[in-house]
Amino acid sequence: MSDTLVSAATEARQRAFAPYSGFRVGAALLAEDGAVVTGCNVESASYGLTICAERVALVKGISEGRTRFTAIAVVADTERLTPPCGACRQLLWEFAPDATVTLANLHGLTAQFTMRELLPHGFDASLLT
Repeated sequence: MSDTLVSAATEARQRAFAPYSGFRVGAALLAEDGAVVTGCNVESASYGLTICAERVALVKGISEGRTRFTAIAVVADTERLTPPCGACRQLLWEFAPDATVTLANLHGLTAQFTMRELLPHGFDASLLT
């Protein structure tokens, strides 16, 4: 399944809107129901409003009624693999704490992690009670 997600994330990366940084990222989430939801980063001239590919995919999935995800692939054109940023890790933790995270670049390099490896001791609703 990770190959399918990497392919979907690579395709989504092509739709990235990154006129300021040129840093194009694609993401593909696997929902518990088997659906694949993609996203790409969208930059804004007001840099703080930029949204990462992972969060675009997550918000799309949630808006389509999916709230649990089991895997994600993130693809960027970098030598070193690009993991989700802190904000993305937090949101992924809330909707995909047991997810497998596949990182890939356009040169065929891949690596897999778990969300628990990327965000140990994550903060979620269980800590609000």
